[in-house]
Amino acid sequence: MSVDIGIIGLAQSGKTTIFNALTRGKASAESMAPNIGVAKVPEPRLNILADMLHPKKVVFTEARYIDIGASVKGLSKAQGISGQLLNQLSQVDALINVVRAFVDERVPHVDGSLDVLRDVANTSLELAFSDLAIVDRRLERINASLKGAGQAERQGLLREQELLTRIRANLEKEVPILEQELTPDEARSLANYQFLSAKPLLIAVNIGEDQLPEAASLEADLNSRYQRARCRLITLCGELEMELAQLDDSDAEVFRSEMGIKKSGHDHILRASYELLGLITFFTTASDELKAWPIQGGTSAVKAAGKIHSDMERGFIRAEVISYGDLLKCGSLAEARKKGLLRLEGKNYVVQDGDVITFLFNV
Repeated sequence: MSVDIGIIGLAQSGKTTIFNALTRGKASAESMAPNIGVAKVPEPRLNILADMLHPKKVVFTEARYIDIGASVKGLSKAQGISGQLLNQLSQVDALINVVRAFVDERVPHVDGSLDVLRDVANTSLELAFSDLAIVDRRLERINASLKGAGQAERQGLLREQELLTRIRANLEKEVPILEQELTPDEARSLANYQFLSAKPLLIAVNIGEDQLPEAASLEADLNSRYQRARCRLITLCGELEMELAQLDDSDAEVFRSEMGIKKSGHDHILRASYELLGLITFFTTASDELKAWPIQGGTSAVKAAGKIHSDMERGFIRAEVISYGDLLKCGSLAEARKKGLLRLEGKNYVVQDGDVITFLFNV
């Protein structure tokens, strides 16, 4: 299972540099086609479990990154991103907006000066404009359909029209869909539209190497000045992280330590992305395969089973569960069973982060 993340930003912000840092890639910023790369999601608990359980295969969650290449400016216009690229972007789980803070006189900023919060605001507007274009097209189709609709169909179309009209009014006030007040039913009805301003947004402020000593204070200051629902701002040096991504992990770790960098840009971005998406991880050990699964916090056991296979959800009987901490203390599943720490849970059990689960089902 993968977590899909789109990378957007203004021209010359370092989008492709960040993409290469995250995927160990060597993509060119000049490419007109989207860059797509995959990276394993770091999960230290998976390695510890593997040493304990000795599975034949260990499967990490993957993060799939899509760098659309083109500038986010003109997103909804004919000269902007093509329909195919926009469609790919609409399918992702979250967005990374790369915003430039580094100084490079050889590469002028598209707006003539550096201003992180201005660029963040401009990008948010472009996302809203893209969503407005989708809303307008759908409202036009609803108006046409209402003319010949039967009573039952008409009621559904009118409800959709009312919701989209309200969404449109708020977008015009520069309120992204993520910040609009929606009932659970309304949020579900909008999910199929894949609106860009409804997606969790991670703002990656791309700093220069000379700014590393002040990275933490800059990040704290910017977060205090820009607070939005399901939005977070982090700093990282894309150029340096891209170079480090080409090294062995041990060499890169030594270099980071010498530079005073506490964690890799990849880990920093993924941790923040998981928090924005509200994801937790559970583990399965079946058929000699140890695997990590990302799910939304608050997911029931039967729905978690469905993430693995629809047959498991349909034929769910019960789940055999032990927490990661308890399994670690026992040293083996056999010892955990002896101590009575393997619990049998039903459909409505809420899966916890770190649970090791065996699903029992019948189809």
